[in-house]
Amino acid sequence: MLKISRRAVAAWLSGQEPSRSNKVRLIEFGRMYQALSELVQPSAIGPWLERSNPSLQGSTPLQVIERGEGDRIWRMIWQLREGNLGD
Repeated sequence: MLKISRRAVAAWLSGQEPSRSNKVRLIEFGRMYQALSELVQPSAIGPWLERSNPSLQGSTPLQVIERGEGDRIWRMIWQLREGNLGD
């Protein structure tokens, strides 16, 4: 989902700092996870990411993020926070 190689993860686990672009990806995903966990139980986030969503024209949130369209998920989070359940 974050387009980070296994080699990069292994390097981090051995103490190497993530590259700037990977840091940005990790921070962004952390922010999104935190925002989602304020709306739903954290244990429900994983299944939600993998479930087809009519608000995303049948794509899963994971597919939307992988296509670089994370702003669509942020818009959805904003709408839920505002109590707007429509598209």
